[in-house]
Amino acid sequence: MLSVRLICVGKMREKFYTDAFAEYTKRLGAYCKFEHIELNEQRLSDSPSSKEISSALEKEASDISKNIPDTAFTVAMCVEGKQMPSEKLAALIKERELSGRPKICFIIGGSFGLDESIKKRADLRLSMSEMTFPHHLARVMLAEQIYRGFKINEGSRYHK
Repeated sequence: MLSVRLICVGKMREKFYTDAFAEYTKRLGAYCKFEHIELNEQRLSDSPSSKEISSALEKEASDISKNIPDTAFTVAMCVEGKQMPSEKLAALIKERELSGRPKICFIIGGSFGLDESIKKRADLRLSMSEMTFPHHLARVMLAEQIYRGFKINEGSRYHK
């Protein structure tokens, strides 16, 4: 069974996001071992300098790195990443299931994104859109797309 780990910087508190995410977490349980890890976002001043942001991203990167499984195929979610349709994400999921590395680790940074070291380490940089979304909504959207990928692979009508 495929193992899917979602590492996120920041805590999701809004009930509408947590409820939606919980629904997809439940659905994913039928298809994979799904884990969700929330890491603390570094606190910054109201008007942080670029040096302060860089330092925070480095600290977050250290925490992220500790939670990436050694053999996982790693996907950094970032705006400058490659966009792909749901069918290609489904193909990636199927490929990982059949590979000798049946683990995928998706990483979503905090409000200032991901440190460059995490992006360089990733096997794939993936972007949902050129538009900007709240990071908590991005978690829900990514969980739904992972679920959609499994449904595509089984030939379900979920993906019309």
